[in-house]
Amino acid sequence: MRVAFQPFVRPFVAAAFLSLAPVATAAAAAEPSAIAADTDVAAGRYVWRDDGSAAGPVRVLVSLALQRAFVFRGATLVGISSVSSGAPGYDTPTGTFPILQKDKDHRSNVYDDAPMPYMLRLTWDGVALHAGKVTGEPASHGCVRLPAAFARRLFEIADLGSTVTVTDEVPDFAAPAAVAETAAETASR
Repeated sequence: MRVAFQPFVRPFVAAAFLSLAPVATAAAAAEPSAIAADTDVAAGRYVWRDDGSAAGPVRVLVSLALQRAFVFRGATLVGISSVSSGAPGYDTPTGTFPILQKDKDHRSNVYDDAPMPYMLRLTWDGVALHAGKVTGEPASHGCVRLPAAFARRLFEIADLGSTVTVTDEVPDFAAPAAVAETAAETASR
């Protein structure tokens, strides 16, 4: 059932986020990977709206169902990105994980010294968030791949101990009813 409405949810999630997000700074708007406010977050793309005014700890929510990562600073959603999680047989584990290690230039100990730039380690057995090829579909060996510029921005603001929640569900705020209600409220303003 979840897969059947998945193509319809992605545009609504992006539209709801973008309609509530503050206007991008000039630097974010000028960056080629930062997408325009009227488009969906396509595979390999992201939106970053952190102007530094939001306060609170950095938290990341990864929805495997949507192949999206949502970055919060306190209660404010500051970033949304497409991701590529673990392919079948290399499933990305679900749960809430503290960031255990940060390494800007990490290389895999397991997969032929593969580059894992802007690595944020979630488990000691090799699962991490890091920059890599993002297809918008499960394609990794268990890690969560992020677009390089998004991974760099997240790396800069995330601290050791910041939490990353990985779920195989669609988050409540991204459910079709919640997104439609938010869009309707925004349109009536």
